[in-house]
Amino acid sequence: MNPFLEKAKNPEEMLTNWKGMYPKAYDKKTVDPYTKTRIILMNGTEFEANWFSHSMSRNNSSVELRQSLALLRFIEKQQQQKIANLKPIDESVLETTIGYEQLAVDLTAELAKKEKNFYVKRALDFALLEDFDHLYRYANLLDYDEGIKASELVGNYTEIMPARPTMAHHRHPIDNAKENITNKTSDLQTILNTMIITGAEQQTMNFYMNVSSDYKNDAGRKLYEEICLIEEEHVTQYGALIDTGGTWLEKLLWHEYMEAYLYWSCIETETDKNIKNLWEENFEIEVGHLGYVRNLLRKFEKKDYNEVIRNAEFPAPISLHENIAYVREIIDNTVQFTGSGTDYKDIKNLSENDRFFKYQKTVNEPLSGVPSHNVIKDYIEKNGNDYRFETEPNPVPVLRTRNSDNVKVGIDPQAADSTNFKTI
Repeated sequence: MNPFLEKAKNPEEMLTNWKGMYPKAYDKKTVDPYTKTRIILMNGTEFEANWFSHSMSRNNSSVELRQSLALLRFIEKQQQQKIANLKPIDESVLETTIGYEQLAVDLTAELAKKEKNFYVKRALDFALLEDFDHLYRYANLLDYDEGIKASELVGNYTEIMPARPTMAHHRHPIDNAKENITNKTSDLQTILNTMIITGAEQQTMNFYMNVSSDYKNDAGRKLYEEICLIEEEHVTQYGALIDTGGTWLEKLLWHEYMEAYLYWSCIETETDKNIKNLWEENFEIEVGHLGYVRNLLRKFEKKDYNEVIRNAEFPAPISLHENIAYVREIIDNTVQFTGSGTDYKDIKNLSENDRFFKYQKTVNEPLSGVPSHNVIKDYIEKNGNDYRFETEPNPVPVLRTRNSDNVKVGIDPQAADSTNFKTI
């Protein structure tokens, strides 16, 4: 499908009333986990659209263009608010958090499996393990605080067990800034992947940042604080991959195209009839936005859309689904890796004075102060073993122990063996 060839509505037709903006929430007891993750994904996508539009407006002196952006941005905000309110009132912050981390794991795996650029694929695989371990930490807190098994929330589609431990995710900030792709020479899927994952991780970072101080106990507040800072690392890594060239209007066209692609993907894969109707409504809106931005590009820069997006035919849809075998393979191969400059290295190949080890001492000593470790330690002290959902033993032998939290993997060069990121 080429969305530029679809019939487009005028944005003025998309303004709605309060009733149209407030949806019926899903039932948390019966919702399909991937319906829930699609909702989280599209909430983040609309937030990114809104954030980008504000930045663009603040960097442009044309009042006419600012007014056009204000109209589009308001409609994007209506969409975002409606999607956000699909979350039911009786769903706790931690229950929602499990959905965020399931999305992070299965979306990242889906994008990595589609990715043709090895550099981008390594970034996806690298952060995948970290989000996977975050799911494990939050799942233990959920059972400890609320007596809810996270395996039921993820529908047994996503395993819950340790990977590279969360405390090993803390790197010196400069090691999170990576090289960027170039849209003119990159595959369409690669361009979309960098934008999609950045918006998704940014939404996670913002969610954790905003709920951290409202959590009901210190253990939870501290865990959200720690993982929020790791999400900042992820947003820095992924955002750095995006092409830095092009004009603001060209970037806006890419944003609208990416949104249309994701809504189309949701339509193609959604199982809930009511939610699918919303995706169809929002796809129609994004087609209208694309047409509107196409006209702005013509008016202000004398360019047509195909000078920016050379082949606008959508690639295959993004599908959220089980990725257990793929995640296990990445854990087995790369659990001992960390970011190093614009690359990734096995920590056994770092010098003793590398800034990774220095930063680890700065942030993680004493061990008794590390929130992600304490959540597991406290759970084990109460229950004897940690909380997991595994289809078979952990692929890393030292991570199979359930009566203690491993604090060496990803930090101690001798803690485990890793091979390397697999080439495409």
